Amino acid sequence: MRATEEASGEEGRNMDGRRKKRRLPLVGVLLLLAAVMGVTLLLTGWTVLGEDADLAAVSVTGTAILPEGGQTPAAGQTAESAEAGSAGDQTAAGRYAALLADPAQMEAENAFPLTPREEGKITLAFAGDILFDDGYSIMSRMKSRARGGSLVEAGFDPGILKKMREADVFMVNNEFTYTTRGTPTAGKAFTFRADPAHASLLSDMGADLVSLANNHAYDYGEISLLDTLDTLENAGMPYVGAGRDLNEAVRPVYFVSENVRIAFLSATQIERMDNPDTKGATETSPGVFRCRNVDRLLSEIEKAKAVSDFVVVYIHWGTESTTELDWAQKEQAPLLAQAGADLIIGDHPHVLQGIDWIGDTPVIYSVGNFLFNSKTQDTCLVEVTLDAQTGELASFRFVPAVQKDCRTSLLEGSEKARVISHMRSLSPGVSIDEEGFVYPPEASGQEGPEVLQLSLR
Repeated sequence: MRATEEASGEEGRNMDGRRKKRRLPLVGVLLLLAAVMGVTLLLTGWTVLGEDADLAAVSVTGTAILPEGGQTPAAGQTAESAEAGSAGDQTAAGRYAALLADPAQMEAENAFPLTPREEGKITLAFAGDILFDDGYSIMSRMKSRARGGSLVEAGFDPGILKKMREADVFMVNNEFTYTTRGTPTAGKAFTFRADPAHASLLSDMGADLVSLANNHAYDYGEISLLDTLDTLENAGMPYVGAGRDLNEAVRPVYFVSENVRIAFLSATQIERMDNPDTKGATETSPGVFRCRNVDRLLSEIEKAKAVSDFVVVYIHWGTESTTELDWAQKEQAPLLAQAGADLIIGDHPHVLQGIDWIGDTPVIYSVGNFLFNSKTQDTCLVEVTLDAQTGELASFRFVPAVQKDCRTSLLEGSEKARVISHMRSLSPGVSIDEEGFVYPPEASGQEGPEVLQLSLR
């Protein structure tokens, strides 16, 4: 019995051994068959497609399991790395890409797209008063000089016109109304209005934005201001500092690039009386943004700063025909800077006034006339450069120019040096180099615009 059991057990072991040996060849056969079928299908497909067909054209259909978000990872890429790449793409697209892609939201926020001309920086330029009234010498002389050609080229020399046109944002003070209607303000010595067709000169000269916060925006009554607003809108020219009601008058204009949002506000404290000829806007009536009481302006600066990387305040203040600062300029400039203004540009005195630096905020108290009358007067462009990624101030430059014979030109040589020397005498708190670059006190004696950038960090 034991022998039989042993024989039976031996036979069972032999059977198990035979069964185990069979499994390996079976797997191999299946793998071989799969390989043969795959090669056959590939050769068949190649034959159908043609010998020169790109194998990338052969696709496999089926159901893919996608990572969260619905994007298929690239070859060799995990779902996690694909998700990280998507976030990187959004960052590369810019912080304001979503806003720029939404025209309705841009319009609602009074924002305009900005594409910097040069990689890495945004250039802003500012100038003072202009006048296109046919009844005054500027337009008369420009027309005579142009002889049917370009009025703008008759009013500006090629050098300064190039700077105006090449700035990413160029802003001037529109010191007159665009209208053919209304009556001049009684008792006012000078009242200005221009043919609405002359609004096209703004774009021709390179302007991207105008201030209406001045003491001539109401010269021919309420209708003249309303006509001005309509004219500028029809010309596609943004404006600040006036409106059909107070909400519109105080509203900033924003220029938005992929990574930087710049706010521009404008207000006037001229005329300084309880019942001025140039009416301030109210909740229900048109007018300018008045800042004789500066509280509302400070509030609007704070709100703009909360949603912007850089805030410009263009303000109509000071006393005419003097380089001396008045009490309101001295009192309000620090308040504007404290509220969040990153740059303060002043106008109204019709002459140049000094430059200062309040904390991190540069101030030029008056940029003077730009193309306004027949007098020979020193004037300027102010050129400001911002970092295109952060909106930080990189440089501030005073560019000397002259208004002469109803034409504005850049200054060079000894005349350029003379005007820079004059500005140094008016600006004891800053350093101005021979090219007009302005530095805060801690950067005094150092050269190159990069010093300014370093000093502000």
